[in-house]
Amino acid sequence: MSAGHIQRRGKSSWRLKFEGGRDPETGRRKPQYVTVRGTKAAAKAKLVELIAAVGNGSYVEPSKVAVAEHVRARIAQWEAAGDVSARTAERYRELLDHQIGPHIGAKPMQKLSTVDVEQWHAALRTQVSARTIGHAHRVLSHALRDAVRHRLVADNVASAQGAPKVEESEVEVVPHDRIGELVDKLRGRTIYARAITSLFTGMRRGEVLALRWQNVDLGGAQITVAEALEETKGGGMRGKPPKSKAGRRTISLPAIVVDALREHRREQLELRMALGIGKMPDDALVFPAPLKGGYQSPRAFSKEWARVARPSLSTASRSTRSGTPMPRS
Repeated sequence: MSAGHIQRRGKSSWRLKFEGGRDPETGRRKPQYVTVRGTKAAAKAKLVELIAAVGNGSYVEPSKVAVAEHVRARIAQWEAAGDVSARTAERYRELLDHQIGPHIGAKPMQKLSTVDVEQWHAALRTQVSARTIGHAHRVLSHALRDAVRHRLVADNVASAQGAPKVEESEVEVVPHDRIGELVDKLRGRTIYARAITSLFTGMRRGEVLALRWQNVDLGGAQITVAEALEETKGGGMRGKPPKSKAGRRTISLPAIVVDALREHRREQLELRMALGIGKMPDDALVFPAPLKGGYQSPRAFSKEWARVARPSLSTASRSTRSGTPMPRS
């Protein structure tokens, strides 16, 4: 254990000197200085504590890096390393800018406490839902976990102070006895094939809009989910593989979906013939954007769905009501 020294700075202020972390270039321990207030006995006790921390590897060098600065740097690292998608990184930055930064972003990370986290949650409760608070909390906790691993902080206070409990979420569902009514409302509309595919397969909105004909087997009545649509402010829209192996899956199609897709494909082929643009390529999108082609906007799909289906929807808890969920994002 290295030795330390105590020097009086004021009437009840002391400067502690001891050997801390090693210099990465020379390998030698660097002198560390910590100022404490109180009695000399308290200063001696603190010095012993610091020297012991150096000895067992738990000592963290003082730093003034702010919470927001660290979280932003970690998000950039996660995105660069491919740990999160561009869309997820964008969402994390939104949580940082709107939920984390304005409240605790300027606070030095090493001084962040469980009380700070608790008060942060309380302040957010007046502005956003518990679910959003939970999302912001997880981003902070992940960043602080990295900080502990890199010896920038001693503890992850966001782990010690958990996120608020989220009540059972409510989703808009179509009760079973009204599915026929909704199908009749959709029939004849441009959204019909997209909505029927979403309703009767459980595919997410981004999966439906990224679906290609090469992954649709109408004869075998099945779809292979091999791609999902991602939309970001900076990168626009692009297709990407599912996040997990479970995300890439084959779905059996009921007759109503097969019929809807078969009719949708016939209409597409007739339009191509009328325009003289030839045979449809195998990798063509099933639901391209009108006129311009390419990916269709997920937001536009949701707005169109809401206009048509909202009157037929009933708000109910997943745990208490059964039915067909509306297309998921």
